[in-house]
Amino acid sequence: MGFLTRFFVFMSLLAGLVSGFALQKLPLVQFDEGYTHLFGDQNLVVHRDGKSVRLTLDERTGSGFVSNDIYLHGFFSSSIKLPADYSAGVVIAFYLSNGDLYEKNHDEIDFEFLGNIRGKEWRIQTNIYGNGSTHLGREERYNLWFDPTEEFHQYSILWSLSHIIFYVDNVPIREVKRTASMGGDFPAKPMSLYATIWDGSKWATDGGKYGVNYKYAPYVTHFTDLILHGCAVDPTEKFPACQDEAVEDLRLASEITVSQRNKMEIFRRKHMTYSYCYDHMRYKVVLSECVVNPAEAKRLRVYDPVTFGGIPRGHRRGKHRSRSRLAGTEAI
Repeated sequence: MGFLTRFFVFMSLLAGLVSGFALQKLPLVQFDEGYTHLFGDQNLVVHRDGKSVRLTLDERTGSGFVSNDIYLHGFFSSSIKLPADYSAGVVIAFYLSNGDLYEKNHDEIDFEFLGNIRGKEWRIQTNIYGNGSTHLGREERYNLWFDPTEEFHQYSILWSLSHIIFYVDNVPIREVKRTASMGGDFPAKPMSLYATIWDGSKWATDGGKYGVNYKYAPYVTHFTDLILHGCAVDPTEKFPACQDEAVEDLRLASEITVSQRNKMEIFRRKHMTYSYCYDHMRYKVVLSECVVNPAEAKRLRVYDPVTFGGIPRGHRRGKHRSRSRLAGTEAI
């Protein structure tokens, strides 16, 4: 399919999305049509249907795949099932990046899934970098209202000129609005879509306290329902860009409805455990794009009163016991 054909298909479908076309109805991509093997030898297996992929981490290597095209904005999605049992130190990533094109000033939009010791849940981390701003981590972390190892769940990224929105099962969980004060810290250069599984023993679980235990290997994760719905560009062009109509369609698609915003607020109130905007240990001055919510700050202090500006650990009288993942969860 040529560039112009892809572009007009992209525009017509995205226009449908803007007018109420459900995100989950976007066309799925066969693996060989949209992606290529990145690393991992036999640890990457494409299922016979051509729509599903299995990635494995073992003592030899992790594995991963990457999109054939490079995109400037779009909607990117996959249904993912994570490894069960002991998974500490394991990192599964679904993300956009251009680190291979811009070594010192790359952009990135991340979904990272962080494994855990037996009996504790996987956590999700989202993050963005723009123009090589890796010294300014904009991480948020969350628990989930379901067990991501039992069945597939959909994880999606919408990236437009002005917004980045992360979704879980079509529920928006984080919105990043581009502000003038962010400057180049907002991802703005063409990126590829990646999916990987790898050993993050040095940091992924309790800051590296628990690493990958290969007694429980192989660690296997599954990807299906792949969506690559973006504006494919030629990165060798001096000023690669989407057409004005596509930019406007993406802008409209990134407008969160009242219902969606209510669901996002419920999710964040119930499940967010970390936000860089409230990290007093890391940032003495709050980053410019942050909108500080006193109620949100109060909730986060329960998880870590030192990081979030509460009472020092040595003076705490008791430990917080988090409720069950499903206890008191509002409908989302």
